[in-house]
Amino acid sequence: MRMLSAAAVVVLLTVPAYAQTPNINLMPELRSKSPEEKEQDAIKEKAYKDSLRKIPDAKASSDPWVTVRSTDAPKDSAKTAKKSKTGSSSQ
Repeated sequence: MRMLSAAAVVVLLTVPAYAQTPNINLMPELRSKSPEEKEQDAIKEKAYKDSLRKIPDAKASSDPWVTVRSTDAPKDSAKTAKKSKTGSSSQ
C-alpha cells in the first residue's frame, strides 16, 4: 500500500512540471509546409535560377603575354636563375 501511495505522489508532482515544459520541435527540418509556403518557395527558386542565367559567362583571360610565355617551364632554367642571383666568383 505504501508503494502505491508513493507512486501516486510522484505522478501527482510530475504532472504539473510536465505541463510547463515548452513544446520544442527537435526536428525542425521535418516541419510540414502549407501549400502557400510551397508556392512561395517555388517562386523564389524560379527567381533565383533566372538571376543565375543573367550572369554573363567568364571572359577569356586578358593576358597580353599569353602567346609569348611557354606552358612548360624548363626545370633547369630555375636552377640557373638561382645561381645567377647569388652571384659567382668565377667571373
